[in-house]
Amino acid sequence: MSAEEGQFDNILLAVAEKHRGGVPEFLGTLASFLRRKTDFFTGAKQAEWEKLLLDVFNKESKLAMSAHNEKVKAREASQRIKDEKERAEREARKKEIDDNKICDITDEEAAAIIKEEENKKRQQLLDSAGGEPAASNRDDISKPIEKVDDDSEKSEVGKLLPNAGNGCTLDKYNWTQTLQEVELKIPFNVSFALRARDLVVSIGKKSLKVGIKGQEPIIDGELCGEVKQEESVWVLQDSKTVMITLDKINKMNWWSRLVTTDPEISTRKINPESSKLSDLDGETRSMVEKMMFDQRQKELGLPTSEDRKKQDILEKFKQQHPEMDFSKCKFN
Repeated sequence: MSAEEGQFDNILLAVAEKHRGGVPEFLGTLASFLRRKTDFFTGAKQAEWEKLLLDVFNKESKLAMSAHNEKVKAREASQRIKDEKERAEREARKKEIDDNKICDITDEEAAAIIKEEENKKRQQLLDSAGGEPAASNRDDISKPIEKVDDDSEKSEVGKLLPNAGNGCTLDKYNWTQTLQEVELKIPFNVSFALRARDLVVSIGKKSLKVGIKGQEPIIDGELCGEVKQEESVWVLQDSKTVMITLDKINKMNWWSRLVTTDPEISTRKINPESSKLSDLDGETRSMVEKMMFDQRQKELGLPTSEDRKKQDILEKFKQQHPEMDFSKCKFN
């Protein structure tokens, strides 16, 4: 900008400062001056003074945009130089660290380097872990039923005996159950502390998937029964064991397996007493107690609750019809 171009700046700035309405009010004052003190508007055709104004403002606009673009380019060039300098400094620090040289770095940079190294080591441990769970004690694994005393239970031969929790203990995991829910325990055989983000645990209405990310899942299949997803939860216990609680939808049946690919357990060998009857609602509790009574009666060769009901009905009928002979009447 030449000295001549800015010779009226102080005067114009002083005038502009008196216009609280900003640029529109300032331009209005200039136009008013031309109208009142000159023949600017009347001494030429409208098209001529309009063209003059546009030419002047277009010229100044181009000069302003050019100056603005130069400033932007200068800032960008300065930022590039700064970024390149910082990158070069980071690389120099990293090289000195890699060469086991003493390097003066900030606490934030040191923390970032340590975290990066820990993540690399952790990933190596995860990759080497293979996602394998800890094997169960061989003596605790559920055994198949080899023989039965009652011919009516021949179909149970080959099925697994339920564990103490009315579920099944397999090589890689074990589960227990009540009529209301299933408890699943999967211990992982790893030499480091697992975190929740290292795991994949997906509970569907009729499906379950569990494993370490990037590894073959331990469980990935269709559940024996449907569960309430919103009521089913999982936790990481002791940083090495996944505990899952599945809330059954049908609370009247025992599960014969966790997923359809598991071996089947004998639900006829389930002992309902190991379940907490006090946790059940009145109707369900009455039904379970009836099942327990009938099971004991069968084991002792005594009539079940249904047999007793039939006997009571027959006795009443005998009393009402003493003339009839019931000596050959039997229960099937």
